Amino acid sequence: MNKSLAPRPIVIAASQEFEGNDGPWSSFTLRIGTPAQTVKVFVSTAGYQTWAVVPQGCIKSDGADCTSLRGGVLDIEKSTTWTPVTASPNGTDTFSIGLEARLGFSSNGKYGLDTVALGWPGSGGPSLDHQVIAGIAAKEFYLGQFGLNPRPTNFTNFSDPVPSFLSTLKDRSMIPSLSWAYTTGNQYRLNKVLGSLTLGGYDKSKFDSGSLTIPFNEQDARDLTVNVKTISTTSDNGDQRTELLAESFAAFIDSTIPYLYLPIESCRRFEETFGITWNENVQAYLVNDSLRASLLSRNPSVIFTLSNSTSVASPTVDIVLPYAAFDLIAERPLMKNTTRYFPLMRAANESQYTLGRTFLQEAYLIADYERRNFSISQCSWKEGVQRDIIPILSPDLDDHQKTHGLKAGALTGIILGSIVAMVGLALVIFYLARRSRRQHIFRSKAISQGSPETDEQEERYNGEIMEIDGEPQRKPELHGRPFERYEVDGGLSGHNGAEGSSTWPQELDAEAPKAVELPSRPDGG
Repeated sequence: MNKSLAPRPIVIAASQEFEGNDGPWSSFTLRIGTPAQTVKVFVSTAGYQTWAVVPQGCIKSDGADCTSLRGGVLDIEKSTTWTPVTASPNGTDTFSIGLEARLGFSSNGKYGLDTVALGWPGSGGPSLDHQVIAGIAAKEFYLGQFGLNPRPTNFTNFSDPVPSFLSTLKDRSMIPSLSWAYTTGNQYRLNKVLGSLTLGGYDKSKFDSGSLTIPFNEQDARDLTVNVKTISTTSDNGDQRTELLAESFAAFIDSTIPYLYLPIESCRRFEETFGITWNENVQAYLVNDSLRASLLSRNPSVIFTLSNSTSVASPTVDIVLPYAAFDLIAERPLMKNTTRYFPLMRAANESQYTLGRTFLQEAYLIADYERRNFSISQCSWKEGVQRDIIPILSPDLDDHQKTHGLKAGALTGIILGSIVAMVGLALVIFYLARRSRRQHIFRSKAISQGSPETDEQEERYNGEIMEIDGEPQRKPELHGRPFERYEVDGGLSGHNGAEGSSTWPQELDAEAPKAVELPSRPDGG
């Protein structure tokens, strides 16, 4: 069997545009419904559904360009394949979106099932029906989201889960494993770097050789949790480091939001070192023109030293962010006028410690849900390097290859033993030696023909896949424990169309609840 018949990773091309009111950020394109409606979304490493802005998300006071600024809207009334999910007791299709409730975000979604396809029209991206979609209007999430987590969605109970996009791809043998790799991209390197997303593998050219492999957290909702050992910043000449963290902590990596939610003490050290000031009115660190000019001139770097455990001797990796990674823009409706801000948030408790989209501008993240581990590496910024897509092989296929190898070795041992026995027998009786030689020749010819299935499997898998972190051990498969949803009253609440109104996430108190390759746009735009 030809190696090309094995499932290969799918590379999702970014939309070629940077968008959003808190970045901007590199977006990706989806086609939803029948006939297909094109919307642009961000990638959510924590999410497991597709969210798209609906027409109610743009009202008259938002301005004529609201639809464009929010990545386009999905009009579910125009899709002939939209099936509303009316699983709530009163028969409505509106549910609370609880994904970021622990951070103070509160929003509702109008839920249904419909077709979701990746990439621009004509790109040939995979298209899957019966996908969970939430139509959102509130501006807490200014653009929609494409969830990468393979957990299913349950609207009533755990007996009737709706599979995620990633798990459906795997179930239909469209990707080699339940895995993905992602980096956000940025605007400050190499004349803008687009986001990079690979399903079922990773791009080896995107990161340096040093990486850190970490087992999934026991809580499925916080699977991508890493120990932040230290945070430091370099001096102007790079000779000294200033510590920005008093003690290590566990942080959840989540690209759904842009912010870094750090302990209060760490935030105070950032304030002292960078001269930033917390604005209570808007709950953010705003940066004026003079301070920004000074920071750009100094160009300090912030180093996150990460480890896979709290042990002193545990391996570590450094993820270095230049100041440009923190030089972000807040626009309406976050701020009435365009304002620079520093994407640091004061965490109210340890459940909020989060490394958001800002962090993934310089980090390359690979998640393997079948082995239940992930890896983090510093992004590589070598100009002109060709893409190098490496598949991640499912443990089931990997085990088949190893088992087949053991059978072949055992067979070889039997053959060698038989030859030795026949040679010894030939020294005693010449007649039996001649007879034994004929049997040996016959057996050798039979073995040389081999098993058609065995030869095909060797040709298909031998040397085809490079696993994350060498030869990983088999780990328990993903539990698939879903994130249960609860019914809420009313319609698409949480929308605030007042001009200049602030929708920055509000700080919570200490009792807060925890909560293939596709081408780019055909016209090149």
